[in-house]
Amino acid sequence: MDNTKHIVIIVPPMTSILDIAGPLEVFTKAADYVRGHKPKIKRAYVTHVLSADSSFVVNTSAGLPIVCEGGIDSIDYEIDTILFAGKGNAGNSIIEKIASWLKENISKIRRIGSICAGAFILAEAGLLNGKRATSHWQVCDKMASLYPEIKVEKDAIYVKDGNIYTSAGISTGMDLSLAMVEEDFGRDIAVMVAKILVLYLKRPGNQSQFSSILMHQTVDYEPIKVAQDWIIDHLEDELSVAFLAEKVSMSPRNFARVFLRETGITPAKYIEKIRLEMARRRLEETQLTLDEICCECGIGSTEGLRRLFLRHLKTTPSDYRRNFTTAIA
Repeated sequence: MDNTKHIVIIVPPMTSILDIAGPLEVFTKAADYVRGHKPKIKRAYVTHVLSADSSFVVNTSAGLPIVCEGGIDSIDYEIDTILFAGKGNAGNSIIEKIASWLKENISKIRRIGSICAGAFILAEAGLLNGKRATSHWQVCDKMASLYPEIKVEKDAIYVKDGNIYTSAGISTGMDLSLAMVEEDFGRDIAVMVAKILVLYLKRPGNQSQFSSILMHQTVDYEPIKVAQDWIIDHLEDELSVAFLAEKVSMSPRNFARVFLRETGITPAKYIEKIRLEMARRRLEETQLTLDEICCECGIGSTEGLRRLFLRHLKTTPSDYRRNFTTAIA
């Protein structure tokens, strides 16, 4: 019996180098650690980097070429996990070839995944029909439009549905790979790999792809920008619509209407998201108590903080801190 878990990373032309290098480093570091420190584990990883066609050298979007073992047709071993590292500028002929190959070989592969726009390759093969999936936030709407049978989760870092895994943009391929390492070898080894790579120990798949602050601050209307800046600097205050409206010399009704128009979210929901994000950061980066964090973020009570985390992140503040403290803390 082959005592290896063959991990195959497929490289389309002109994809992001981090889509390839991130997962490759996670699996390689995991293999090195298991072989060096866990001799009782017999099935360690062996990684393979293959081109989407038959090329041995594939250019990336950063201009740095990747040297591959060969193409997808050169596989002569049992695949444990196959990951499609983005989509790059793979043309229809390459995508059709891969889709056809996937349909023929899916029953032989334990785990299939994608990084960033690599989800489009899985979608074209029909593997995501009726399943939950994600991709980079810039192309999620396009994927939902082109493939209406897919339940696109626009804000997730990664999604697992059955044996199909999809991840969002660029660095989230490392989050997905760490989650796979944890599935295979347990949390302790995944944590050690994260520490070796100086990463967050664990970033939950349901965490937002991007900052709530950045997401809602692309506004041009000056009074709303002033209100947003005030909110961030005064989270511990009572931030009612009436109070904020007075700060920018607007009526409460008009302020609420304009805030929603400019940001796509109500003032109350915006404040809640910012308070959640700040609380997350304090849990990640400090040793403040939950009471101190509540006070600093204007959340009121630890029970209110707990409800906020359960509603948005499906975890408690204590579990979040335990799973998402920086590796070098």
